[in-house]
Formats: sequence, C-alpha cells, structure tokens
Amino acid sequence: MFDGHDITGESPATIARRGVIRSFQISAVFPHLTVLENVRVALQRKLANSFQFWRSEAMLSQLDARALELLASVDLEKYAHLTAVELSYGRKRALEIATTLAMDPKLMLLDEPTQGMGLEDVDRIRQLIKKVAADRTVLMVEHNMSVVASLADTITVLARGATLPRGRTSRSRRTRP
Repeated sequence: MFDGHDITGESPATIARRGVIRSFQISAVFPHLTVLENVRVALQRKLANSFQFWRSEAMLSQLDARALELLASVDLEKYAHLTAVELSYGRKRALEIATTLAMDPKLMLLDEPTQGMGLEDVDRIRQLIKKVAADRTVLMVEHNMSVVASLADTITVLARGATLPRGRTSRSRRTRP
C-alpha cells in the first residue's frame, strides 16, 4: 500500500508517477550526456511532450533553471557541463539523487547508496540523504552502520528474509516526540 492505494501489481512507471522513486545500487546515469542533460532528461517527464526526446536545444533549455537548482541542491552545479562519465563514483551517486529529485518523489527508495565509496564520498552522500530526507520519506537498504545510525529514525534488521529487531533510534527520540 502506498498513499492509500494497493500498488502491488502496478508497473514501475505507474508507481513512479505516484511518487515512489527508486535508486539502485549500481549507478544509473547517462554516461555520455552532460550532468545538466542527465537532470534535464528526468525533468522532461513534466512536459506535455515528454516522449519526444530529440527536441531542439532551445525547447529543452526551458528546463535548465530547474536542472541547475537540482544540481545545486546536491552540490554538483560546478560540474553541469562535464559529461557524467567524468564524475567520481560518489558524484555520480549525487547526480542520480538529483535526477530522482527531479521526479518530485514522496518516497525515495535507496539501495545501498554508499556501497563502494571512499570515506569522503560516503560522508558527502550521507549529508545529501539527510538534506533530501527533510521533506520526504526515504527508505534505504544500507550496510554501513555509521551511515544508518546517523540518518535513521527507525531501523529494521533483516536476515535471510526474516525481520529481526525493529525500533526507533535514539536520534528519532531526540528529534521527534
């Protein structure tokens, strides 16, 4: 159930239109598009002609201001004109979060967002998730317990498909009644 609707049999596209956006463990950006173009592709969904991908640059440029806002929100605005393949792995994950935010999610599903990152990138992504979770729900699978402890309000431990301990974190008790 999501937002009062049973979404069990719905297609991923239908679920996404409801506001449930997911990001997978393996970075999914368009490597040979610029960082700005990656976000613009996600923003095209809102245009009446969203399935007309090969629009003129002038037509697509109307999305640039919002795309740059989203890039600024994930600290990537200075990389806007680089191709995505030139970004570090951590910055590609930040770009993926920007494209996810372009869809105006109510619920973000993140699969191991810090997997395979160096310490600098882990902290950047942790701070980014904390920032975007301020006004939406984020559900994530994460094995880095320091990331989990710094972000989670509720933790559920799963082992071989079974739910083990579940509860509110001390962080959630401090910040919420």
